[in-house]
Amino acid sequence: MSLPANLAPIVLFCFNRPAHLAQTIEALQQNELAAESDLIIYSDGPKKQSDEALIEELRSYLKNIQGFKTIKVIKSERNNGLAASVINGVTEVLKEFKKAIVLEDDMLSAPDFLTFMNEALEAYESRNDIFSVSAYGPPISLPVNYKKDLYLAPRASSWGWGTWLNRWEKADWEVNAFSELTKNKIERDKFTSGGEDLWPMLVKQQRKVIDSWAIRWTYSQFLNNAFGVYPVHSKIRNIGTDGSGTNFTFKTGYYGSEMLAGKIDIDPNIQPDNEVIASFHDYYKLPLTLKIKNRIKYRI
Repeated sequence: MSLPANLAPIVLFCFNRPAHLAQTIEALQQNELAAESDLIIYSDGPKKQSDEALIEELRSYLKNIQGFKTIKVIKSERNNGLAASVINGVTEVLKEFKKAIVLEDDMLSAPDFLTFMNEALEAYESRNDIFSVSAYGPPISLPVNYKKDLYLAPRASSWGWGTWLNRWEKADWEVNAFSELTKNKIERDKFTSGGEDLWPMLVKQQRKVIDSWAIRWTYSQFLNNAFGVYPVHSKIRNIGTDGSGTNFTFKTGYYGSEMLAGKIDIDPNIQPDNEVIASFHDYYKLPLTLKIKNRIKYRI
């Protein structure tokens, strides 16, 4: 698979974690295509007074980074929150570049992360049944006879991913058909083929318990009968699972523990594999205690 003439820009979202951001940037600088790639950074403003010093430190660090074709930093004086920042920022970049590679400030990338992402965005650009490409692959139990380097799953990933303008424009950020979905178990079961956690997340999103762009992006993928592309071996590792991130309230070292450099065979005609999707679904099964909590506290 050859690289496209125009590489996708890297869109990076950050808030108040300068140490995490520095690791993310340093890993990107080691990428083979860093010097040929445009880097666009969205720096969110403080949520509370204690954020101000950290954001000042982070923005001071951003003034001195090098190693990319161009670097653009967009600073917000007020706090927009991650969901609004991603939705508005990705929309802005896609309108200009038509495709983008998206990261948050807690992602370590393999040296060939940008190569893989650009090749995959090129390979699947004409596939309307594919809405996104992920560099993170959860450690699912694949069938022993599955030999491909990639697979399709009915879910979008928020950890090192990419998409195209003509897919992003189809997103329903308001989740307009939510009431119909609550009454249709067949469709809900189809929606949760990408994981048991998806429906509770969507319910909490609509009740304003959480504010997630990712669950709405997955919902939009579902509406369009589309898939995300995942690698068998990750090109990304999350370092924000120490409780410091916006959407992590517990600590774990398990997420994204595996990350491998190495050529990925990109099959442009890849099709869904039911066994793989079943394994993918099983990985995102909810613990019984969380199911009980959702039922009692949120009536889900």
